[in-house]
Amino acid sequence: MAGGWSRDGAVQEQIDASIDDAVKHARSRLPEGESLDHCEECGATIPAERKRAVPGVRFCVNCQTDHDKEQAFSSGYNRRGSKDSQLR
Repeated sequence: MAGGWSRDGAVQEQIDASIDDAVKHARSRLPEGESLDHCEECGATIPAERKRAVPGVRFCVNCQTDHDKEQAFSSGYNRRGSKDSQLR
């Protein structure tokens, strides 16, 4: 049930759209192509087990962890905005 000026199902449509955007973003960040033998960042050898587990891998585990932390700080922006953020 929608309230105010929104139509029925509008809230669920916004939730679905946000989830679809998040899935598309996550898929776009997956590695593609052939795995590298050495880390793009530090030059360390990438183990064969990692290359089998993550096809298209470009970083060693340590550099990938650092890269993921950097990405976490820059993500999380909800461009549609929430009702709470619009009321502030």
